[in-house]
Amino acid sequence: MPLSDAAIRRVKATDKQQKLSDGGGLFLLVHPNGSRYWRWKYCVNGKEKLLGMGIYPDVSLAKARESREDARRLLASGVDPSEHRKAATASRAVADGESFEVITREWLAGRPWVPTYGKKVIAWFEKDVFPYIGARRAGDLKASDFLQVARRMEARAAFESAHRVMQNCGQVMRYAVATDRAERNPVADLRGALVPAPEKNHAAIVDPVQLGGLLRALHAYHGTPVVQAALKLAPMVFVRPGELRQAEWTEVDLDGAVWSIPAARMKMRQAHIVPLARQAVEVLSELQQITGHGQYVFAGGRTDKRPMSEVAVLAALRVMGFDKDTVTGHGFRATARTLLDEVLGYRPDIIEHQLAHAVKDPNGRAYNRTTHLAERTRMMQEWADYLEGLRSGKVAYLKPSKATACSARTEV
Repeated sequence: MPLSDAAIRRVKATDKQQKLSDGGGLFLLVHPNGSRYWRWKYCVNGKEKLLGMGIYPDVSLAKARESREDARRLLASGVDPSEHRKAATASRAVADGESFEVITREWLAGRPWVPTYGKKVIAWFEKDVFPYIGARRAGDLKASDFLQVARRMEARAAFESAHRVMQNCGQVMRYAVATDRAERNPVADLRGALVPAPEKNHAAIVDPVQLGGLLRALHAYHGTPVVQAALKLAPMVFVRPGELRQAEWTEVDLDGAVWSIPAARMKMRQAHIVPLARQAVEVLSELQQITGHGQYVFAGGRTDKRPMSEVAVLAALRVMGFDKDTVTGHGFRATARTLLDEVLGYRPDIIEHQLAHAVKDPNGRAYNRTTHLAERTRMMQEWADYLEGLRSGKVAYLKPSKATACSARTEV
């Protein structure tokens, strides 16, 4: 039966402790000396625990019930109320600049990431890390603390995200060590402890016969001129979807037949050059008459102040009947990687350069963006000619010698 203030006041101390239950695990512990303490009993992973809720009458019955409900909400969200309180206490006990969350946000502010990726990383921390260890001193954290964070993500099958979050946590801890706010990086001790992330494949067509059909469908698509142009260009230039979508006219030199993507928009944070084949220049020249007055090559449908939607190309592929297991925007990179090597016979390092992957010389130094540019320019024109031939049926459908599956793996 729930307690009342009148019932609590009537209780007299005895030579033994008394427990007055209010329901929902909340009870008042009356000591022989007359002191009265609120306690809340709950279970975590099958283990019974107690959480102090204050001293009566300083903490009233109504306030104790309110605290119980707050704690129950934390427990329902997967947070141990006792650990949450310890974290809050630790946070108050140390300088603000020593908490893991403060150090993380300080570290995040200095990352030279593409804005969209930066937002994704911050969202990971705010959802999966800060609620559990954000308020604690970075220097007090142990490998097991980070492992518990990862285990919660694994419980919902977010295996790849768990690996990425732990990688970011390790970078934060290294920063904490470098700034004298931690002695070591405990995340390094998790090596081999996480569930392996499954290989991620981007669906891609690498069979020339099927590719010819896809190209004919892309050129026959009846959508907006902007999306039509993007569909035609995506296989030819095989850049990452975000790099294509956010292309700006100031980056494109149609007379010189080259597209120069600045480092700020590249995944590897290095400027990249895309030689434009004759067919690509033709598509862009037509599109320039429509969007050339604005900033973005592929301007949005509602306003030219923003690029087209990040799902525009994907949605068009789905409308044409190509499902996610057949082709994706990223898949054009795998298509080019496979057929340039196995059909057109280009050296893998030349292809990797054009894919904007990290390619290093024998001394371990990264090549610059102009490396093998003449060879890459020739390759891009031959690739565009090959695609045009497949689409029109004027070239033989050479079967790849090594890859015949309709899915190929490539870095993103």
